[in-house]
Amino acid sequence: MLYFSKLRIILISLICIFFIFIASNNLFSPNNRFIEKKINLGLDLQGGSYLLLEIDNSPVIDQKLQNTTSLIKTFFKSKNIKIGNLNIKNQKIIFTVEDQFKKNVIDEFNDENSEINPYYPRFKSHKFDIKDLGNSLELSFSNQGLVELKTSSQDQALEIVRRRIDEIGTNEPNILKRGNDRILVELPGLDDPKRIKSLLGKTANLTFRFVSNNNEDSFGVEKLKYENDLDEDFVSKRIILSGDNLLDAQPRMDNQTNETVVSFTLDRVGAKRFGKATSVNIGRQLAIVLDGKIISAPVIRDTIPSGNGQISGGFTFQSATDLALLLRSGALPAPLEIIEERTVGPDLGQDSINAGMIALIIGFLLVIVFIFIKYKIFGLITNTALVLNLFLLIGILTIFEATLTLPGIAGIILTVGMAVDANVLIFERIKEELKNEKNNLIAFDSGYTKSRTAILDANITTLLAAIILFFMGSGPIKGFSLTLGIGIFTTLFSVYFIARLLTALYVSKNKEKEELI
Repeated sequence: MLYFSKLRIILISLICIFFIFIASNNLFSPNNRFIEKKINLGLDLQGGSYLLLEIDNSPVIDQKLQNTTSLIKTFFKSKNIKIGNLNIKNQKIIFTVEDQFKKNVIDEFNDENSEINPYYPRFKSHKFDIKDLGNSLELSFSNQGLVELKTSSQDQALEIVRRRIDEIGTNEPNILKRGNDRILVELPGLDDPKRIKSLLGKTANLTFRFVSNNNEDSFGVEKLKYENDLDEDFVSKRIILSGDNLLDAQPRMDNQTNETVVSFTLDRVGAKRFGKATSVNIGRQLAIVLDGKIISAPVIRDTIPSGNGQISGGFTFQSATDLALLLRSGALPAPLEIIEERTVGPDLGQDSINAGMIALIIGFLLVIVFIFIKYKIFGLITNTALVLNLFLLIGILTIFEATLTLPGIAGIILTVGMAVDANVLIFERIKEELKNEKNNLIAFDSGYTKSRTAILDANITTLLAAIILFFMGSGPIKGFSLTLGIGIFTTLFSVYFIARLLTALYVSKNKEKEELI
């Protein structure tokens, strides 16, 4: 029946007051807000920078294959199968094996129940393809294996990019995956992203290695340049420590030399290895290598057992701060390349806000005027529910601190139209019921009940479309589908609770009138 208990009336009233309170929070300055939450403006409304990064997975593939070669040797050695001429070429592992053992080796890789798979899960047949080339065997990543590797690399890169940007304190960044080898970074309010680009472009792969001019070094040597791109040194390929052993890194001012340095703290394993390496190599130069270039190569004067040290290299305080940030956030699994960059000025963003708000206000006013002319007092009830519907929608977006974009505003405008459509269906159905039913209360109740199926069908199909858009679409489309999806729920609440409550109160007091609508 068209009846609301006092408890339901109080509950609906409290819900409306609560969301009006939350939504109005967006109108106040940060210092005067009731709560910290608010709706964030997207890049198209606030202005800022847009960067699309692509991950170069070639070094990751090479590194994984390099690690795999030693595992292959170890495993087949335990089987008394000799692997020879093992090398990596064109991202494939090529090796020879005696003809009598060739079938055994191929079966080991193809059989998921083989001993090699539980022992080394990375060898599972779906990750690698093995081919018989006649004189040798060729092992390479399968398509599925490459997808898994790229996905893992992307997840790791995404987390490190987020850490680096968060450490700088950029306002409300939006960092998202694109495909399985790209990362989208949106930085609202940032007009000059030079520093961000510099930080994101560095892999930050830190190693500590000894300077060695002896070509007979058992680990091999390579020639590396210093950061000035002029000087160079031969450095051992043996890695004493890597950035994985760092616990913390901070910029500091060295009181003795009065220059800016980066002080670092090692974990327990790193401190032990560093102490041992410095104790037996006093007098040697220890090269500190970042992304393939030597930052500095100090001479070891004494044992360093504490696990604390410092990196010097003629830093400014800004460059020392950035280096410390890179080391704290960790090394990227692969290099990142900026393949697309856009900057949206705040003036253009403000123009978008103004255009969106004008469209919303004009559409809203036209709907209000039309409904009021068409349904008189019930048009006024619809308009009241419509305003409260907007407060509900904005309040929910505020609670979740959603990012509002221009397509999001379009979703709000569409929500207004859908809310009106539901009320029109109800009132037209009530008119049909009044032709056959003289009791106004029964006619109005039947109108709401019998129109429910059509309204639910329309809103559920729209909700399904919004869900598909949210999960399949990109950033702007997600903004549209989010506001549209939330708007469907607030619309149903405003129609069947707010508007119906106001209608029930009016009809109950005027149930004897002959023409109510």
